[in-house]
Amino acid sequence: MWTEGPHQGKIMVRAAMRVVVLGLCLGILMMWIVMPTSTYKQKWVLSIRAKANTRYLGTEGANLLVYTFPVLLVALLGCIYLHLGRKGGEDGYNASNRGEKQQNRSQKWWKRPVLVKGPLGIVTATELGFLIMFIALLLWSFSTYLTNFFSSLDPESGERIWQVKLDDTALAFGLVGNICLAFLFFPVSRGSSVLPLMGLTSEASIKYHIWLGHIVLTLFTAHGICYIIFWTSTHQIKEMIEWKKTGISNLAGELSLLAGLAMWATTFPRIRRKMFELFFYTHYLYILFIVFFIFHVGMSYAAIMIPGVYLFVVDRFLRFLQSRRSVRLLSSRVLPCEAVELNFSKSPGLKYTSTSTIFVNVPSISRLQWHPFTITSNSNLEADKLSVFIKSEGSWSKKLFQMLSSPSTADRLDVAVEGPYGPASTHFLRHDKLVMVCGGSGITPFISIIRELVFLSATLNTKTPQVLLICAFKNSRDLTMLDLILPLSGAPAEISHLRLQIEAYVTREKQPADASNDKNLLRTVWFKPNATDMPIHAVLGPNSWLWLGLIISSSFIIFLILLGILTYYHIYPIDKNTNKIYPSAAKSALNMLFICVCIAMTSTAAFLINKKGSSTKVKQVQITNAPTPLTSPGSWFYNADRELESVPTQSLVQATNLHYGSRPDLKKILFNCEELSVGVLVCGPRKMRHEVATICSSGLAENLHFESISFSW
Repeated sequence: MWTEGPHQGKIMVRAAMRVVVLGLCLGILMMWIVMPTSTYKQKWVLSIRAKANTRYLGTEGANLLVYTFPVLLVALLGCIYLHLGRKGGEDGYNASNRGEKQQNRSQKWWKRPVLVKGPLGIVTATELGFLIMFIALLLWSFSTYLTNFFSSLDPESGERIWQVKLDDTALAFGLVGNICLAFLFFPVSRGSSVLPLMGLTSEASIKYHIWLGHIVLTLFTAHGICYIIFWTSTHQIKEMIEWKKTGISNLAGELSLLAGLAMWATTFPRIRRKMFELFFYTHYLYILFIVFFIFHVGMSYAAIMIPGVYLFVVDRFLRFLQSRRSVRLLSSRVLPCEAVELNFSKSPGLKYTSTSTIFVNVPSISRLQWHPFTITSNSNLEADKLSVFIKSEGSWSKKLFQMLSSPSTADRLDVAVEGPYGPASTHFLRHDKLVMVCGGSGITPFISIIRELVFLSATLNTKTPQVLLICAFKNSRDLTMLDLILPLSGAPAEISHLRLQIEAYVTREKQPADASNDKNLLRTVWFKPNATDMPIHAVLGPNSWLWLGLIISSSFIIFLILLGILTYYHIYPIDKNTNKIYPSAAKSALNMLFICVCIAMTSTAAFLINKKGSSTKVKQVQITNAPTPLTSPGSWFYNADRELESVPTQSLVQATNLHYGSRPDLKKILFNCEELSVGVLVCGPRKMRHEVATICSSGLAENLHFESISFSW
């Protein structure tokens, strides 16, 4: 059991270091946010740019240094902060939760949902506050640009005032859109240090990416329409196809906008849900969108959005490296509810938190499609195995289920993965009780939480909160999902010490179904290992945050060196000649090429070093000729007549109450929770999430603390 004495000083030192690093990060980030303002430009940026704008960097390099360096420094400090946090988490679970439990009852009002059923989905008070401030920043920037532009109008210039104002308004739309674009790629950088530094996860940040995407394309569309109207009214329609050697390239901007509109058209919920593959493949147009945008404005004006793109490219290339090799698939459990559990081999050194996700690719179905799934296993309870649950709902998952449920199942399946990705830490222990509400396959993140609590109570003797799991299923077959609470290899007998209560509701059946003649019993399929398959391991090893910080810093330094050499020996001599000017498109292309090359070099080097180290620790795969059971281990809920053979199974069944032909009265259940701090987690259909959020935001029960776990907003 963890004790305070030997670890108190170490924890306090690490906590102080984390506070200092976090303070530096927030200060630098605030400085970067105000960069678009005229005050910052006049006082700081111009002086920095004047010193940096030498023959070694040029205007583009100076702008990149000014706008990119602060954000990359935040990312670097974030890596150090998260590394210290990970090391601090190894000292015990109780220390970080003891103080939080006291704060939890008075400071969680800002996490309560304030908007539930609107077009933005479920929005907390904090999210709404930041959204309002961000919109205010955009409106202030837009009004400032217009005020400055209109103040310089000359009524006697011979041009029509409304046409000049339209030209200025179009430019203002583009400048404000550039500010939004600066934030667009942060939410989708899954492995970046920026999100966990802010207490966010990639799946929870998807909605921010959606919000920003709508704002960006709205502003850029207005920007393009205003210019088309302006060119038409001034008889300059040929400007649409002009690609200037220097300055703004209109044709490149139009191509970028067309790529953006094609993506935007497939992002609306009705289209995205019914035609996901169209949405998925169309989103690859982001490459053309960014490339032609940089060609349109040049690297000098694109510098403000480069940091987000830079970190995204680092993350994307590391994911590419990880996904190049097949991982070892040990077995799959095929459930009667047309779902499968995939069990992978993993490196014992790979640690992840509850509710983490992993992206899975099956080349035999599609080489391009990657689908996220919540990890159901626990890295502490199952040191050498990682499991995911996949419900047969879309075309991709249906094909996978058909492959695994077929009588002639192949003895090997090629699978590639990316991840895992998840929160830097979890805070479930700060609550006195956890109420987990799920519908159908929404049970998967809660399985990982329950297994984590089992580990804490059984191994570390940690006091865990009482757990109430409320499940809503359509039919009796779906009850087999409850079998996944216990790992395939078994669970410790101490699961009985976990205060767990399960209330399962079967909504479309009024009595238990007869499973005696059902041919689709739960069965396990074992796969033969292959020498080329590798266990899942962290792409950058156990010290991944430090390696990520090294990649970010070294790649940027190498980029600046290459840019300086290029500018000094190639660009500057041409620009010095008054008869020649180096083309803007060529500068932009070389800058983008250098960024990609530097990231690829440093990321590949770090990946290979860690791969070599992890390969020496991987044991030789033992090929075993295990028989493939047809109906083992069976379902303890769907087939209730089976004999209960183990203590964990007995404990689980005894903790479960089945209700047929009814739905859970969530309001009554939640309001009857009398504990001082009740964590309410929900994962399932949109209607269920909205209902739970409405109850928690009503203010009738101050002890309810809401959290939604879902990719869908």
